[in-house]
Amino acid sequence: MPNPEPLERVFADWPAPNHIHAFSTTRKGGVSQKGYTSLNLGARCGDDPQCVAQNRRQIEQFCPRPPLWLHQVHGTEVYEWIPGAEDEMPSPQADAIWTQQANTVCAVLTADCLPVLFCDQKGTRVGAAHAGWKGLLHGVLERTVDSMQCAPGQILAWMGPAISQAAFEVGPEVREAFMAVQAQSEQAFIPGKGDRWHADLYALARMRLAAIGVHHVFGEPICTFADDQRFYSFRRDGTTGRMANLIWMEGPV
Repeated sequence: MPNPEPLERVFADWPAPNHIHAFSTTRKGGVSQKGYTSLNLGARCGDDPQCVAQNRRQIEQFCPRPPLWLHQVHGTEVYEWIPGAEDEMPSPQADAIWTQQANTVCAVLTADCLPVLFCDQKGTRVGAAHAGWKGLLHGVLERTVDSMQCAPGQILAWMGPAISQAAFEVGPEVREAFMAVQAQSEQAFIPGKGDRWHADLYALARMRLAAIGVHHVFGEPICTFADDQRFYSFRRDGTTGRMANLIWMEGPV
């Protein structure tokens, strides 16, 4: 197995308390080969399990404890991680995770879908959500915020790398479904070829969060589709790896 290349991270640029740590990985810094080159952290996308395990160990050197890796299904289930619970459920089926426990790493995997990391202004809880268009439509962000048991106005959100509007083409049924839930969603779609539309996941996320009182939202679009040297993209490559988006509260060990 080759030695890993230097690991790269995209750090959250937001006014979170100093003891909050949050970042997204890129595809640089691991040992996976070919279409998974190199820091693939997804265990369910066809990569060599030994490579994935070593890649995850690469990430763990930056974390106070290993993340709890979810079994993501493009749904809206939110898992509260209380340390010790992973012994009974090592890979819970959920698309969002949160905790009030220090040194406990919340993580979601992405390869075009929008990762959203959360904390409250006092830094007493953190969370992470995997928001593709299906999750956004059905309320994964709202459910995450509700689960965190904190006034929405006290929550900060950071949006990490995801597919840009220019690269994300969807059918008219997707646009209509969003507009049926929130009429202003129309502003997040621009016409494509024929009956197709280009959806802005970042704008849709901001609208959905604003509607429930979360107005402290940060993160400018970083397109996973456009940069094949730094990011995995399912829409671009089909069979490909996954980046991780991680957040935790530093506390006494």
